[in-house]
Amino acid sequence: MDTCRRSEDRQLDLLRSEFTGHRIWRSIRWDGQFGDWVASLHDPDAGVDPTVICSDAATLRETLIKEARRAAARRGLR
Repeated sequence: MDTCRRSEDRQLDLLRSEFTGHRIWRSIRWDGQFGDWVASLHDPDAGVDPTVICSDAATLRETLIKEARRAAARRGLR
């Protein structure tokens, strides 16, 4: 397993542990390689959009933080 792949696995594990209201996974491209980073909403209290797709882990994390804020605002907590 190469260094890049291990790093991506760690990023995936961190996202999954931080955002437990989403199912977080990697899409598979046409050539069989990993593609975009995807979060599917599992707990409505954790977000608003049912699916979030980003090109990298950092952007997905930022987007999921915004999703949590949107969900809190929707519930009247912010």
